[in-house]
Amino acid sequence: MLKQVKQRLSRLLGGSKPQKLVRRDIPRDEHSVSRSAISDPAKKVLHRLNKAGFEAYLVGGGVRDILLGGQPKDFDVATSATPEEVHALFRNSRLIGRRFRIVHVLFGREVIEVTTFRGNATDTTDDSASDQRKTSEHGLLLRDNVYGSMEEDALRRDFTINALYYCIRDFTVIDFAGGVEDLNNRQLRLIGDPETRYREDPVRMLRAIRFAAKLDFSIETGTEAPIRELAPLLTHIPAARLFDEVLKLFSAGHGEATYELLRSYDLLAPLFPETARALDAGEPDELIRQALRNTDARIRQGKSVTPYFLFAAMLWPALQVEWRRRQDQGEPIQPALHQAIAKVIGRQIQATSIPKRFSGPMKEIWELQMRLPRRQGKRALTTMEHPRFRAAYDFLLVRESAGELEPGLGGWWTDFQACDDRGRERLLSQLSASGPKPRRRRRKPGNRNA
Repeated sequence: MLKQVKQRLSRLLGGSKPQKLVRRDIPRDEHSVSRSAISDPAKKVLHRLNKAGFEAYLVGGGVRDILLGGQPKDFDVATSATPEEVHALFRNSRLIGRRFRIVHVLFGREVIEVTTFRGNATDTTDDSASDQRKTSEHGLLLRDNVYGSMEEDALRRDFTINALYYCIRDFTVIDFAGGVEDLNNRQLRLIGDPETRYREDPVRMLRAIRFAAKLDFSIETGTEAPIRELAPLLTHIPAARLFDEVLKLFSAGHGEATYELLRSYDLLAPLFPETARALDAGEPDELIRQALRNTDARIRQGKSVTPYFLFAAMLWPALQVEWRRRQDQGEPIQPALHQAIAKVIGRQIQATSIPKRFSGPMKEIWELQMRLPRRQGKRALTTMEHPRFRAAYDFLLVRESAGELEPGLGGWWTDFQACDDRGRERLLSQLSASGPKPRRRRRKPGNRNA
């Protein structure tokens, strides 16, 4: 069996030297995975599949995170059962996906993702199997519903640290690709030929960045070597999928580190092309960094993160460039802002789609940046009643922290929100007293009695 798998992998990689396949079964007393760290729903799925006569293992991030001493947020299961067989076993399940068919087993708010062991259609003369594995002219996998053995499944996974399997029957951890060693070395390594794997699915480059930032791992030399050259392949990924990937990148609590890696490996441009161009032209990025620091802090505190705020920050440098360009061409400041917003959002959705429920609030955050300095009379109260005021106020504070604005305006709005009606009247009267006095209209010369 091992010889066949090696031969198949060699053909998959186009004749390149296959990664050495050595199965290692690690007994319970030599690893730190405990059943107590696995959720009850995940254990139910594993036990029912095993009881029905199928192989079933906890796999991927769940095993990895427990071995690293953490608590997984979700659990995935790999099995010899087909998606239809899994679906038949669990009434609380649903079949999803076309590119990879998988099963979600639902337990209230917890979802256990179950995938069938995957194989390679390139290793068979079965036309029906070949029909289930399609690639584009760039090597991108369009459909991959070919099933295989556990060994084949291990080699089809992306990184060695994600190709670890936990068997709940005998409590062993099964390692096919040296994942435990890479965990110990805190190193991220792709399984197979990196260029081939990235061409199959360019999103693997983003996953490499996400795991490196999340785990504070280095990226192995061979794994990182093709990234800069292949980064443009991300433009072939559907914009909706890239939007989801951006949220994963910046909503895991390691946004600033992720941003640094994206820039380092030339991966920011496929995701935010206008922002990358603005930064390359010398536009400062401190606002982006400050927004990501604040986002990371909120996630550590268990607070929610709004996608439109993230995108408002990530696109701010691009907006500034376009806004200035239009003003330099003679457009009035307010219309120039509206036109710049439309242009920047229109270009961005070609790279990563932004649902209207997010692009609308993002636009309002930007527009309110012009209204926040205008506080005289009833303007402050009217602005504070705007449904997007709080987000715009937070964005203002980020701009001040980034050094884009002189301190003071954010503090004034902080005090204004905390005051009662009398206190607000006092702040507004102080603002009027300290502001410039209105200029008196000069009378035209002439006879008053005329």
